[in-house]
Amino acid sequence: MSESYTPEGMELTLRTLAMPGDTNASGDIFGGWVMSQMDLAAAIRADERCNGRTVTIAANEIIFRKPVQVGDTLCVYTAIDHVGRSSMTIRLEVWARRAYTSTREKVTEAKFTMVAVDSEGRPRPVDGNLPVVES
Repeated sequence: MSESYTPEGMELTLRTLAMPGDTNASGDIFGGWVMSQMDLAAAIRADERCNGRTVTIAANEIIFRKPVQVGDTLCVYTAIDHVGRSSMTIRLEVWARRAYTSTREKVTEAKFTMVAVDSEGRPRPVDGNLPVVES
């Protein structure tokens, strides 16, 4: 797989390194740590889409396909599958570039539902805070 691989229709939103402090007793990276990275990536993508704050309301269809190991580079790719009035569905694929190799494997996938919120934490329209472009 090429160095610049990106799943079709998705964008690389987050890259991070799996470290020893993120492991269980067997030496595998905790699934919760992977989910946390996915939540960060979903928030980044959703915040950028609506130009404001979002919150996670659901993490659906999480499938852990393969373990992540210490030293792997975790690459989280996102795509916006649906935009509603105040919510959006973010599709995520997590790929691991195995330590010290060029091997890449899909390790996790999921869909997260994010809601755009105002400064009080109340739902607001996704497209209600876009910047005005003057001509």
